[in-house]
Amino acid sequence: MTVSKYSASGNDFVIFHAFLKKDRSELARNLCDRQNGVGADGLIVILPHSEYDFEWQFYNSDGSIAEMCGNGSRAAAHYAFVNELAPKKMKFLTLAGVINAEVNGDLVESELTPYKFLGEYKDLGKNFKIYDTGVPHIVILEDISKFDKNLARELRLKYNANVNWAEVRDNKLYVRTYERGVEDETLACGTGMCASFLVARDNNLIEDNVKVYPKSKEELEITLKDNRLYFKGKVKEVFKAYVKVCNNL
Repeated sequence: MTVSKYSASGNDFVIFHAFLKKDRSELARNLCDRQNGVGADGLIVILPHSEYDFEWQFYNSDGSIAEMCGNGSRAAAHYAFVNELAPKKMKFLTLAGVINAEVNGDLVESELTPYKFLGEYKDLGKNFKIYDTGVPHIVILEDISKFDKNLARELRLKYNANVNWAEVRDNKLYVRTYERGVEDETLACGTGMCASFLVARDNNLIEDNVKVYPKSKEELEITLKDNRLYFKGKVKEVFKAYVKVCNNL
């Protein structure tokens, strides 16, 4: 089979398209393995859909299913467009709902599904809020140099959520994220950046449009308009690969 390796602001994915929906969790673990596979944070499978341009199956690198992935949505949109599976402006189905996306060269904007506020907490010495921006995210407003992977892991397990440290400097948002399913800090997390944006906005630290920088330091843009989140940044196809698989397409 042929797969494409994509990077969206440092978040990387293996992507291919197929015709049948089936359990591909084992395939995800194998392809995402950074020593013995292609290596990625997640696997995206593009599938035909009767109502929308396509639907996806999204797997984290450990084989678990994720309802949504912001950077993955931008990578999937670019892949679908360049492979003539969808037009420049498209709609596709995820487990979190329908995503609208638009491709302009290597710049892709996704309109994320409606967000939900899940609560405010004080635990393990930190004050934080939890937003669901497709998947749940803990957001701690603090100097990102104080990012604590061990504490992030503890919070992730206790609340079954991704964990973000977010900081506003010079009207720009900086975010570091520990992702469940990857079980480590990643170079970027789209839904995490959007959740961090919402918490920073709640605290009157930013306006409705902001430049945001994940650990990869690539620039992205988040806009809140009519209570909908728009997430824009560059994506790139890193390479194509031919891989051998056995009965698990």
